[in-house]
Amino acid sequence: MDTQLCVIGGGPGGYSAAFLAADLGLKVVLIELRKQLGGVCLLEGCIPSKTLLHAAKVLDEAKELASWGVDFGAPRIKLDALRNRKDKVVATLSNGLKQLAGKRKINVLHGRAVFADAHTLNFSAAEAQTATPDKITFEHCIIAVGSSPAKIPALDISSPRVMDSTAALELQDVPETLLVVGGGYIGLEMGAIYAALGSKVTVVEMTEGLLPGTDRDLVRPLQKRLENLFEAIYLNTQVESLTDVGEAVEATFQGEGPAKTKRFHRVLVCTGRRPNSAALGLENTRVQIDRQGFIVVDPQRRTAEPNIFAIGDVAGGPMLAHKAIYEGKIAVEALLGKPAAFEPRAIPAVVFTDPEIAWAGLNETTAKTEGRKVETAVFPWAANGRAQSLGRTEGLTKWLIDPETGRLLGCGIVGYGAGDLIPEAVLAIEMGCSARDLADIIHPHPTLSETLAGAAEVHLGTATDLYRPKRERPKT
Repeated sequence: MDTQLCVIGGGPGGYSAAFLAADLGLKVVLIELRKQLGGVCLLEGCIPSKTLLHAAKVLDEAKELASWGVDFGAPRIKLDALRNRKDKVVATLSNGLKQLAGKRKINVLHGRAVFADAHTLNFSAAEAQTATPDKITFEHCIIAVGSSPAKIPALDISSPRVMDSTAALELQDVPETLLVVGGGYIGLEMGAIYAALGSKVTVVEMTEGLLPGTDRDLVRPLQKRLENLFEAIYLNTQVESLTDVGEAVEATFQGEGPAKTKRFHRVLVCTGRRPNSAALGLENTRVQIDRQGFIVVDPQRRTAEPNIFAIGDVAGGPMLAHKAIYEGKIAVEALLGKPAAFEPRAIPAVVFTDPEIAWAGLNETTAKTEGRKVETAVFPWAANGRAQSLGRTEGLTKWLIDPETGRLLGCGIVGYGAGDLIPEAVLAIEMGCSARDLADIIHPHPTLSETLAGAAEVHLGTATDLYRPKRERPKT
């Protein structure tokens, strides 16, 4: 089989690149190892987890409304129905991708592809398929094979009671007790789901804080809420080993956490992800891989082999679906000779806990590490009418601002629906807006979006919803 473009990987980056390339007139072959398109994000990550997080959020809100005089009573959870709902959402979206690929006349193959050389792939079908080729020759190739959960040898025991995030999303049961190893966004999101469903959740994080690398003022409101939701949160603590003892898993700890050993009905290990760059036959090409296993690419996402590109998790962090989608667009435009390059000023990230945490551009932690001078302006949600009406005043919105030009460099938000607020910050940063520009935009009232303007007004000394001593203006 011969094609102009071969895309390896049917996740968000891969299928987006394939669809765009087909729309622009290229003959495209899309190879996906799984039986369905969508990749980790759709099939066993972003979409199923957010479906379950929605259920968890509604359960939590129903409980909170009791203090408002609205009492729904104790919830009755039908685990099969909840699981079926999640699976239906995944199937609907995946089938939609299949239809979109068909309408674009993309040749979708399910199986494994290995490079024989820079223009040839050896292909092994996942199962019997009509007219399946053994070899595929191509003019261009985009590698979009994603990443997999990282495994720690000491915790990688052969036990059905020890899960990674993929197994946890299958929702086989709601264990009485659950140990979550890792206080990153995956561990906290999954922990929140199981806690809402009734599990007593313990989170163990080896560093001094949850969500390492995230600004502490954003994490504090979330941690305070999680301390009430979870059975326990142990920081500066490491799980040294796990042992299946039949009806439970015994964990051995080291650090500031619980007693030396403790038993849990299930354990969820969420300790990061690794790129799927192995077993691709890249040694048969000039494509280079760095020490962390990421494929080395230039701003056009081009590898050392000029006709081969790499996008998404396998090409380096941040490991986010929307970053992969954008990279796919860049790669397709670049291989068509267009002046495209991956040079974003702000890549948004969202932790879909409750409250949510979202950020874009420069954060305060990075600024301090790099010794960059920035000014911060914070608007507390307690001063926002919409937050008060929702009973969700724990949030805050923060801008990082260039002290010389007033330009917006970064934004951080923690609070109810923060992920839906961060795109305005991304647009402002990408467009080179100043704090004055943002403050002068009329925001609808009462909304949480007003906090973005409010934080800019704090910087300018014009925030009327707060009392702040006005800055001394330079004489002109």
